[in-house]
Amino acid sequence: MRFKGKVVIITGSGHGIGASIAMAYASEGASVIIAEKDQELGSETEKIIVTEGFKATHILTDVSNPDDIKALVSKSVSLFGRVDILVNNAGISLMKSPYELTVDEWDTVLNTNLRGMFLCSREVAMVMRDHGGGSIVNIASTRAFMSEPGSEAYAASKGGVVALTHALAASLAADNIRVNCISPGWIETGDYGVLREADHKQHFSGRVGRPGDIAQACLFLTSEGNEFINGENIVIDGGMTRKMIYEP
Repeated sequence: MRFKGKVVIITGSGHGIGASIAMAYASEGASVIIAEKDQELGSETEKIIVTEGFKATHILTDVSNPDDIKALVSKSVSLFGRVDILVNNAGISLMKSPYELTVDEWDTVLNTNLRGMFLCSREVAMVMRDHGGGSIVNIASTRAFMSEPGSEAYAASKGGVVALTHALAASLAADNIRVNCISPGWIETGDYGVLREADHKQHFSGRVGRPGDIAQACLFLTSEGNEFINGENIVIDGGMTRKMIYEP
């Protein structure tokens, strides 16, 4: 129960990586706030965690909406009195040719993935500084460093997340708030059983990633005793981005 008595907000935690992170913190004793814009998914994650005997509360939140972010933090403080950890996980992807990508589509991705992350961090940091500090983890992506065609908006947003991380770490250090970043590689959030052997062999670790791999990294970065890790980006991809691939 490493996080007993701690209050943790996880954005985009109604499914996939976010839900796994929420369950990991809850099982370690934390009071978890599921900040999710999909009412059904958020409520279902809350139900699963509570049924397991742990603490979770869903607060309907769209991180692309600044008013929703303010309401999230206000409600969290009203319920629990403080926030100790924030995991900025919410994000959307859009794969589209740069010749066809509209300004509205670009803005939607950047406002969700990058602006929303900054605003969540700022609102939570104002609470953390009044309670002795805290820890923030931003979820970026290996797409910040490598790309496929049509990934401009997503790649730009995730590259921005990595840069935002060390900038916030510098700005918030005086308030004892650490800020780190995780860049996941291929994390399968659907049916793991349909993956091919060739998919797994693309990784030094011999398998495609699972949501729990990212959850464990969040626990590590925010655990007591790891205060010397600050402003860092950790790539968690089973070695995929380090693997030399030659095509005939």
